Amino acid sequence: MDDVTWLDSDEHTAWVRLMAVLTLLPGALDTQLGRDSDLNHFEYFTLAMLSEAPGRRLRMSALAARTNATLPRLSRVVSRLETAGLVERSPCPEDGRATNATLTEAGWEKVVQAAPGHVRTARELVVDALEPEQVGQLAEIARRILTTLDPEQKMFATSD
Repeated sequence: MDDVTWLDSDEHTAWVRLMAVLTLLPGALDTQLGRDSDLNHFEYFTLAMLSEAPGRRLRMSALAARTNATLPRLSRVVSRLETAGLVERSPCPEDGRATNATLTEAGWEKVVQAAPGHVRTARELVVDALEPEQVGQLAEIARRILTTLDPEQKMFATSD
């Protein structure tokens, strides 16, 4: 244990607060989306990423990168969304080994219905709690942490 550089008081406070945010924020987002839209946050995020893609379609690997998910996790969620009629999967015409996920019209309607409440919640819980310059600082802090967590920049949020 002699080779450990222990956290000083300020570092410890920052760490504990970050852990509290990481613990509480997902539940708060899931609660709002579940109540208002019958979705959890990851399901909503998956639909939102498809809604922003050209033709509302992405390869599953690209969708995994945009949602910061592993392919197995994404596949389970897309299966649920497919059962609900919100997403369709099909073979990728450019690469027979790949699969595309496409947002259905019902999926589009669901994300359009869910987005205002989600944005209000994101504002209430995070954005409005910060001064405008702190929003930029938060983005930079998150970028630096993501650079360490995702050095190969496989995740969409890591890329500039």
